Amino acid sequence: MRDVAIIGVGMVQFGRRDEDTLLDMLAKASLRALDDAGMGDRGVDAVYVGNMAAGMFQHQSSIASSLVDRLSLLPAAADTVENGPASGGSAIKNGLLAVASGYYDYVLVAGGEKMREVTGWRATDVVATMSHPQVEYPYGITLPGMAGMFTRLYMEKYGVTREMLVTVAIKNQAMGGLNPYAHVEMAIDKEGIYTSPHAVVNNPIGADPLHLYDMCPVSDGAAAVLLCPLELAKKFPQPPIHIAGFGQATDTHALQEREDPTDLKAVTLASQQAYEMAKLKPSDINVAELHDAFTILEIANSEHVGFFKKGEGGKAALAGKTRLGGPMPINVSGGLKARGHPVGATGVAQAVDLVWQLRHALPKERQVKDAQNGLAINFGGFGNNVTALILRRVQQ
Repeated sequence: MRDVAIIGVGMVQFGRRDEDTLLDMLAKASLRALDDAGMGDRGVDAVYVGNMAAGMFQHQSSIASSLVDRLSLLPAAADTVENGPASGGSAIKNGLLAVASGYYDYVLVAGGEKMREVTGWRATDVVATMSHPQVEYPYGITLPGMAGMFTRLYMEKYGVTREMLVTVAIKNQAMGGLNPYAHVEMAIDKEGIYTSPHAVVNNPIGADPLHLYDMCPVSDGAAAVLLCPLELAKKFPQPPIHIAGFGQATDTHALQEREDPTDLKAVTLASQQAYEMAKLKPSDINVAELHDAFTILEIANSEHVGFFKKGEGGKAALAGKTRLGGPMPINVSGGLKARGHPVGATGVAQAVDLVWQLRHALPKERQVKDAQNGLAINFGGFGNNVTALILRRVQQ
């Protein structure tokens, strides 16, 4: 198996992008990744596209085939990868394995979703179709509803407080305000309301005990990375970022079947696989992008990947340990909470943000100093299919 590197990255700003189709966004992000890599006239062997629901949102399928044609990359192989909100992470995994096997040398991985063409209620329903088709979805469960119940259980078992949740939201909103690719750019204060020169918006309960701004926005967006063997990566202008480890694990589809609904077993297993492959420990990670579609998930994921003991993640957030400049910076991109969560794009966007961090290419107000290793957790369903990715800066 060959070592694999990311040699180019690209992203479009997340948000409401009425001016773009899904293919427009995917093409823009992909061209930016190809340009970033300095591919020139070199061909791409294969394209993998992470997308959850274009068939429902846009009545469109065969996204990868369309993208290859749009980019004039024919006759490159093309596959669309669907794994709910972990579609992007799964697409990177497939591209990684294709290059590592020696079958392909240059693989483009893109992820995208256009969710704002429909109402928020319709988008919530589409996302809810990933819940169990017999024992969850028919009874009206939504992902925010699952998150509310999970939050209440986590509060009761581990002492998570409302103040801890708000601390995560404030942190990620502040970082999103510094990220030109983020959907949400306004600040949030301690009372949990948005403040800007033009608006002060109340923060009602969305799914008790979660409030509206404990949740990620519904977003359009796309991101892309270009992969090649590490041995070839030094021919390209950007510092190569080694994909040092990856993992993927599943858990029961229905939450009610889990022995302990607060135990995110797939997160633990996927991250352990990635650590083992990379020959690293949680303490070796310098920056992390953890799935925070709901603020509770940043806290829970930070514990399940081994950064903190169970029950200590919220306390760590309160103590400033997960802020930029703290010992374990988490979601300094703004995370899903502020960068946004176009579901098929998220896993690829996490990788893009980590690549920028590990290249040491970001402005001072966003850069984790001397970052060498980064971890991404892309969370599918409600933790029933999770991918983990560890990226490493290659020493020159």
